[in-house]
Amino acid sequence: MREGIVDLKNLIDNAQKLPNIPKVVQELIESFGDENINNEAIAKKISADQVLTAKVLRAANSAHYGGNRKVGSVSDAVFILGFNAVRTLVLASGMTGAFKAPDGFDLPAFWHNSFAVASTCKWLAKFSKDDVETAFTCGMIHNIGELLIHIILPDECKEIQKIVDRGARNSDIEKNVLGFNFPEAGAELANRWKFPDAIVEGIRHQLNPLDAPEFSRFAALINLADYIVHENEKDGGATLVENFPNDVAIKLGINLVKLIERIDETKDLIGGFDELLH
Repeated sequence: MREGIVDLKNLIDNAQKLPNIPKVVQELIESFGDENINNEAIAKKISADQVLTAKVLRAANSAHYGGNRKVGSVSDAVFILGFNAVRTLVLASGMTGAFKAPDGFDLPAFWHNSFAVASTCKWLAKFSKDDVETAFTCGMIHNIGELLIHIILPDECKEIQKIVDRGARNSDIEKNVLGFNFPEAGAELANRWKFPDAIVEGIRHQLNPLDAPEFSRFAALINLADYIVHENEKDGGATLVENFPNDVAIKLGINLVKLIERIDETKDLIGGFDELLH
C-alpha cells in the first residue's frame, strides 16, 4: 500500500466523528424488507422524538404530498401517506439532523442536491417500475460518502479540492490520493448502518452502473438522476435530451419516448424536502 493510501474500513471503524443516527432511524433502516413490521409500534417510537416528529409533520404537510388533509400526528401520517413514505421522511429527517458541517462545507447545498437527486430517483422509478421509496432513499444518501470524507479527512479534502477546481474529476482524484472514492466510502457507511444490499450496491456502482459485476438497478437510477439534476442546474436542461444516457435507461427497461415526453417535470421535483433542513 503506497504512502497516503487510507484503509477505508479501518478508517470508518475508528472514526471518532462519525455521526450517530437516532435509534428509531436505525430500526427503520433495518425494517427494509421486513413484512412483519409493526407500524403502530414504530409510529409510537417516532412520536417520542419531538425534533424528528416536528420535521416529519412539516414535510408531510408540504405541497409535495398534496391533499388538503391536515396531518397532525405520526399515526395520521402513516395512515394518510403509508408506512413506506413516512419511513422515507423519518430517514431523511434523521440523516439531515445527524451530520454537522465540517469547516468550509456547504451542508444546506449538499442536502439540497441530495434531495433533488432523491426526488428524481423516485420520479424515474415510476418509469422503471422499481420501488419508489427505496429509490428515493438511494438518491438521498448517494453522496453521503463525500460528506463522510470531508468530516474524517478534512485536510486531504482541501488538497483534493484544489485539483478538482482545476477541472479534474473528483472521484478519480479521491481514488488516487486516498485509495477509495466517495461512492465506495458511502457504500461502506451504508453497510455499517445496515442498509439492505440493494441500496449499498446502488451507492457503490452509481458512477458506472453498466460496468458493475452485477447490474444494480438502483445504481442506474442514481446515475440517471444525478445526470438530470446536473443538466437542469447547468443550463436549464438545454442539452439534457441530447446527451441523455440512453444505454442506462434502456438497461432499466424504461420507455424513452414516455420518459422524454415528461422530462420537464424534473425541473421542480424537490418539493417539501427542503423543509427538513430547517
